Amino acid sequence: MKEKINLDMPEVQPREQRLGTIIAWDGDIDELHRQSDFLGRASGCDRKAACKLCKLRGPFSQGSVCSEQMVECQAGNVRDAVLIQHAPIGCGAGQVPYNSIYRNGLAMRGHKVENIRIINTNLGEDDVVFGAADKLRTAIDDAWTRYKPKAIFIATSCATGIIGEDVDSIAKEKQEELNIPVIPMACEGFRSKHWSTGFDATQHGILRQIVNKHPHKQEDLVNVINLWGSDVFTPMLANLNLRVNYVVDLASVDDLARMSEAAATVGFCYTLSSYLAAALEKHFGVPEVKAPMPYGFAGTDAWLRELARVTHREELAEKYIKAEHARVRPRIAELKKKLKGIKGYVATGSAYSHGLIQVLRELEVEVNGSLVFHHDPVYDSGDEREDSLGHLLKHYGNVENFHVSNRQQYQLYAFLQKVHPDFMLIRHNGLAPLASRLGIPAAPLGDEHIAIGYQGIINLGETILDILARKKYHDSIKKHVTLPYTDWWLKQEDAYILAR
Repeated sequence: MKEKINLDMPEVQPREQRLGTIIAWDGDIDELHRQSDFLGRASGCDRKAACKLCKLRGPFSQGSVCSEQMVECQAGNVRDAVLIQHAPIGCGAGQVPYNSIYRNGLAMRGHKVENIRIINTNLGEDDVVFGAADKLRTAIDDAWTRYKPKAIFIATSCATGIIGEDVDSIAKEKQEELNIPVIPMACEGFRSKHWSTGFDATQHGILRQIVNKHPHKQEDLVNVINLWGSDVFTPMLANLNLRVNYVVDLASVDDLARMSEAAATVGFCYTLSSYLAAALEKHFGVPEVKAPMPYGFAGTDAWLRELARVTHREELAEKYIKAEHARVRPRIAELKKKLKGIKGYVATGSAYSHGLIQVLRELEVEVNGSLVFHHDPVYDSGDEREDSLGHLLKHYGNVENFHVSNRQQYQLYAFLQKVHPDFMLIRHNGLAPLASRLGIPAAPLGDEHIAIGYQGIINLGETILDILARKKYHDSIKKHVTLPYTDWWLKQEDAYILAR
């Protein structure tokens, strides 16, 4: 069987092949977990027996994201590096929102606020016919002249993939010339049906060409794989006398290099951290903390205890857990009273959704529906302790209307009609306008760390109360707008009818 994490290969294996990732499914958590358990244990042709898990494929896509954009939001967020998009200019449209996110993230973390460093090679028709190797060389030279970066990333695109542009050779040539890492990342949009493969492509390149191969271990350093969220891990882990090394977003090249020096690796979401954490353990001997994600009491308790075991700080962890339980429980009890009878809905990435539902149920908010954008039946470690779906099911119960849909607004309408929530939690804001049109206030969770740990339970509860206070505004929108769908579609109860 082909090795799933092979740093000798220049390209990362897509998630569909590596993990069995799917982007469409309809049912409840209990059934999805049973099917995932079978698929996660299967290999090769045996996976065909799990075809029910993969059966729903719609005839079109109303909107989504691609792997190249995830490279843009990861490699493009390394502070002293430059990302080159070897692509048509349309692939650079994401630079506008990502620049805003990058600047906000820098401000939240106390770094110097500056613009994102992404260069697009602006491929045209002639380039697709005759090749654009010289354009790429020029872009690399421009990146060096303008910024003197410590590393240069190169993202491929559908156009370069179709014409077979030899990006690897050009990167090797320029790396020898400039004496810095020049890192090609194969992330063509058609390479994978889900954008999360783009996370893996960036991380694969970093592991191959930036991470220190001869590290001096630091017993108090912990890698935290994250995006742009506020710094909640530093004060948490300080209670265990541990220091945080945030990667990949908002990190420096030196931060990325020292990942191999850490005592452990953790993350806020297994969708993001799966590949990097598993590879750091396998190839660099940095233990991945194999535990439920730190959401709600059960998850946070287990996460802290496993991190403490790995770093030999068990007594400090128990002291911190006891103190935090005592601190937050009175405020959580108040929030439960205020949120009694409220029904919520979660529409975010896969593992992150599992964590948010846990926190909502800690607050005794009713959750009988959720949309996730993809589903990984297993993560790269293969360890059952990282089964975030199973942890949710075991500790917080079933979710009856659980849907996998790759950010399809036309399907979200039917999902919401089944459960009629009072509010929604949304991470990717493109879905928020539909919620408003239906009179449903949504919390766009721009800070992905809002619900982390014990304080996160309070943070999320207060956020919900804040958006519920604006319910009248959304009711007014509902009265004065119409939806862009036909009456036939609005009457459909089955959101997957076009795929059956």
